[in-house]
Amino acid sequence: MDGTDSSASRGARRLRRDAEANRQRTLQAAREVFADRGLAVNLDDIAHHAGVGVATSYRLFGNKQALINELFEERVDALAVAAEQALTHDDPWEGFVGLLTMILELMAADRGLREVVFSEVGGRPLVAQARRRFMPAADAVMRRAQDAGLLRPDLAMTDLQLVFYMVGCVIQHTQPVSTAVWRRCLTIVLDGMSVHPGPTDMPVVALTTAEEERVAGFDPASS
Repeated sequence: MDGTDSSASRGARRLRRDAEANRQRTLQAAREVFADRGLAVNLDDIAHHAGVGVATSYRLFGNKQALINELFEERVDALAVAAEQALTHDDPWEGFVGLLTMILELMAADRGLREVVFSEVGGRPLVAQARRRFMPAADAVMRRAQDAGLLRPDLAMTDLQLVFYMVGCVIQHTQPVSTAVWRRCLTIVLDGMSVHPGPTDMPVVALTTAEEERVAGFDPASS
């Protein structure tokens, strides 16, 4: 191989490294921007946040939906790993609680994820795919806790899905007022699921009346 070929090979490797570095920077920027501002941002916003050229971002991903798809798949991968870990937890109840808590913590920390989950149109195919992949493992975690006599035996997987939506809606509506009050709701729900309910100590303080009115969209000053 002559020097020209060797130089060209090194140049090609450098370009591949640069492209991968830009790809990872764009993905990280998308994680941060989607989590903070939701899905209304465009690929230009993400490119600027990443510090890469707009044309580079479009060349790497084509469009914003491709980024959303990849990051959502990343979340589903993390949940699948968490479900497998929950199945091997020494305490079946703690494994069950830990899995529910992780799912809701992800939703609480990521506005974009919430928008995908609660989307009436765009997020449906992604959520349907995630359910097919994740729910069998979550069902196994639930049944393990039931078999251990720690979780209500009449609890169905559809009940658990409704819990995700129920507490997820609390997260969606209370985030501007409190980023943690949803944990009270989860604690109440878990006590209702347990064969031997607490009452468990509440993890955070309740909303004040003024805070609850803000969540509900009321303006106390105008009443």
